[in-house]
Amino acid sequence: MFADPLFEKVIYNLIDNAVKHGETITEISFYTEEKPDELIIFCEDDGGVGIPTDAKGKIFRREYFKNSGLGLFLSGEILTITGLTITETGTPGVGARFEIHVPEGMFRFGGV
Repeated sequence: MFADPLFEKVIYNLIDNAVKHGETITEISFYTEEKPDELIIFCEDDGGVGIPTDAKGKIFRREYFKNSGLGLFLSGEILTITGLTITETGTPGVGARFEIHVPEGMFRFGGV
């Protein structure tokens, strides 16, 4: 995948947020789904909280923060540098689910 060198900080932030905010978290899963025009990287937790529906778009804004502040805003900015995007699609009360969308041409799979 072609991404900014700070991509690992984005992944760290997603895991850190899940641990900090998940009240009953037992698992954080990462998996991918390849579509004809993109690759989607999923980060999903079972923390029992999730993101309220009315906050899903706000959590990536600079002015929206609850604790330390700018983690998700900066994560979105880091991804945008190389054309990647992030959304939250989890179920409130169940857990958070983030999708990182990687456009066609920005990833490849190695052969064996």
